This record gives sequence, structure tokens and C-alpha cells, in this order.
Amino acid sequence: MLTPRQHQLLHFIHDYVTRHGVSPSFEEMRDSLELRSKSGIHRLITGLEERGYIRRLAHRARAIELLRAPPVASDGPAGGNLRAADNIVTGHFGAPPAARETASRSLPFFGRIAAGTPIEAICDHNSTTDVPEHLVGEGEHYTLQVVGDSMIEAGIHDGDLVIVKRCDQADNNAIVVALIEEREATLKRLHRRGAAIALEAANPAYETRIFRPDQVRIQGRLVGLIRRYG
Repeated sequence: MLTPRQHQLLHFIHDYVTRHGVSPSFEEMRDSLELRSKSGIHRLITGLEERGYIRRLAHRARAIELLRAPPVASDGPAGGNLRAADNIVTGHFGAPPAARETASRSLPFFGRIAAGTPIEAICDHNSTTDVPEHLVGEGEHYTLQVVGDSMIEAGIHDGDLVIVKRCDQADNNAIVVALIEEREATLKRLHRRGAAIALEAANPAYETRIFRPDQVRIQGRLVGLIRRYG
């Protein structure tokens, strides 16, 4: 489900591309949503990309490719009444959610993901976390607690619990758990640059790190996130 702001931006991009044949600039998107800075647009674009609505093309101006049409807001019981100009989703409280949405699954909790600590070293098979069933698909999964703010512009904050699908391969632009030189585990966005692998933070305060393929081992791909308040 998109937030109202994401929904509003996706419609603007879709209408702009339809009229002009190219995607809007960040300044035009910022002005359309009446935001003060482009960092807010960056976060919205990242959210739309992670949800599979758009794709950013590297090293090109106005390089946003639409992959899916904007969803149609629903006024019926199946969805909220979403108005892009408002920042409100009005809920409709009808039948209880399906059993699949309320069920939970117990996943291994591997501890805190921090620099200098391989996943194997922090693994504690005696600790588990119950997560909603609908956040977990096929395959083996585990959870980690995030330390630090290097992925904050991807919506991942210090203290968040991330759900990771165990795998050793991932698509470009996926957020992965990467083991660097068999000693440092990190959660970063994956980019392949020719024969090199770039691990990119979602925070301009952190530099993108470049490695040879033999220096990096993918240990999982981010598939969900749980945040506790209070």
C-alpha cells in the first residue's frame, strides 16, 4: 500500500510522462508536492522503487522509468478513501482481516547487524522473533536489529527490526545483508558496476563503498521491516 504522498507523486510522474514523454526533474516533483527540499522527494522515490512502481536508471538525467500504473483509490470496504491532495487515509472498519494476515511465524533472531560482526558470529538459534505471516514468503528467513542511521533515507531507522530472506544472489538495487571480506556484516543497497560491487548507503553522510566480487558475500535480501514505538 502506498502512502498518500507516494500516491500523489506517482500520479504526478505518470501524468508528466504521458504529457511530455520524459520523467519530471526533482525540482518539478518537489514543487508539485510543495515540499521544501529534494530530500523528501528522494525518500518518496525510494519508496516507490522498492514497491515496484518505478525504476531509476543510472547516469541519466530525468531517468525514472514507470513500471506499473498508479493504483486506483477505492471508496469501498476493501480499501481506504485516499485523496492525493489530503494527507489522510480514511479507514473502513468492516469484516475482520483474513486469517493469513493475522497469523504469525517464528523466525530466528540473529541479533544486531553492526560493522565488524559476521552473521555467523551473531547467530543465536535460541532467540526467535514472531513476525506477521504476510511479511514472509517462501524460503528461509531471519531477523536482525539495525544499528545506526546509514539507511535512514530508505526508511530504515536505528533500532528497526528487519526481515531478511536468506539468499546468496540479489538483483541490482536490492537492499541486502552483505558480508565483507568474511568479517564485516552490513545492510546496504547493492549495485554492480562492471566487475565491481558497490554497497550504497541511503544517507548522504556515508560514502558508497566499492569492492571486488570476491570480497563480498550476499547473505540475504531485505523483505520486510518492523518498527516499535514507545
